[in-house]
Amino acid sequence: MKRRSEYVEEPSPDTRTGSLMVNIARGNTPLPRLGARTRKGVLVVHIASAGAWLGIDVAMALVIFTAIFTDDTGTRALCYQVLQLFAVWPLFTAGIVCLASGVVLGLGSKYGLVRYWWVATKLALNILLTGLVPVALRPGLSGLSELGRQLAAGHPVTASIGSMIYPPIVSPAALLIAIVLAVFKPWGRIRRPPERSRSPRALEETSDHDRTTPRA
Repeated sequence: MKRRSEYVEEPSPDTRTGSLMVNIARGNTPLPRLGARTRKGVLVVHIASAGAWLGIDVAMALVIFTAIFTDDTGTRALCYQVLQLFAVWPLFTAGIVCLASGVVLGLGSKYGLVRYWWVATKLALNILLTGLVPVALRPGLSGLSELGRQLAAGHPVTASIGSMIYPPIVSPAALLIAIVLAVFKPWGRIRRPPERSRSPRALEETSDHDRTTPRA
């Protein structure tokens, strides 16, 4: 009589690769942990990049609201043009550094990347905000920069900067949420669904074999 273990389905290479990536993200693989000094160094980079990110958002908000409330055309034109200089690639760089250092901290510690809800939420916020910089923020600021050049040249401009007030409000709010999550670490661990080791076909063959095998 064959044992049921012979009917266990052998996972494909793609399945094994996917499982390995998931286990790495969850922190279940025996990856080397960061040493105390290395972890502190990466943590400093992570906090500094997040602080730079928040500072750029605050500076961006100051420039945008100055452009909205000023009556001076020259000041408004300057605000329109200067936004593109510090609010696109510096912001994107800060987001990438914050994301990379956060991934290193997660993989080099017991928390992983998708093992705890607060870590996964922080990761999602970081990826979302960083991706929005070149996709949504850059085109808008490019248009404002062109408006600033037209204003400086004395051409009449009727466009408004009002739609650009949302990035410096949403981004700092999301960063503050990420800081709160890092401090309080709420919600606990993410529950994993039970793994299925055998395919339905293998289970059916096992059941048929048991029914047709005579008992002693």
